[in-house]
Amino acid sequence: MTFCISCKKDVKKPDSVTPETEVTQSAEINESGFKSEALSQKLMSVTGEYITFEQALNIYKGKPILIDVWASWCPDCIKGMPKVHQLQEEYELVYMFLSYDKTERDWRLGIDKYKTIGENFLIQSDWKTGEFRKTIDLDWIPRYILVDKFGKIAHYRAIEADDPELIAKIKELTK
Repeated sequence: MTFCISCKKDVKKPDSVTPETEVTQSAEINESGFKSEALSQKLMSVTGEYITFEQALNIYKGKPILIDVWASWCPDCIKGMPKVHQLQEEYELVYMFLSYDKTERDWRLGIDKYKTIGENFLIQSDWKTGEFRKTIDLDWIPRYILVDKFGKIAHYRAIEADDPELIAKIKELTK
């Protein structure tokens, strides 16, 4: 048996590797709960520096982090921004915005236009076929992931910033 993060339960590992199970089996899960392939994803900061997702998480270890995977071309992401802004008014967290914008220019314009106040990074892989997308089981954006002050996943999947389970976990981590 192994623990499946995305389904939050113990599951039996398949006896043989098929193309569908190969990614899951080959991906080592770090103590944070993220797969090693996700942690090694390159990100570009607003200063133009390149760091890995793991390095970005480690910068803020000791503080809870709300990760918002989004893009300025995404209507649902834009529609959800007021809810994120409301969270920012209510809860003291690190707000990390990981963008799937297609160009650096669009990303920078989106930061200003949608007021993504916090830590902003441009994901350096393709939205449709990129490894990061696969290793965090990304099937929709926006996607919110909550990380506790120890750098471990506290809430793995929410597609609304006002998701009741996400809010309950935020309250728990910010008491």
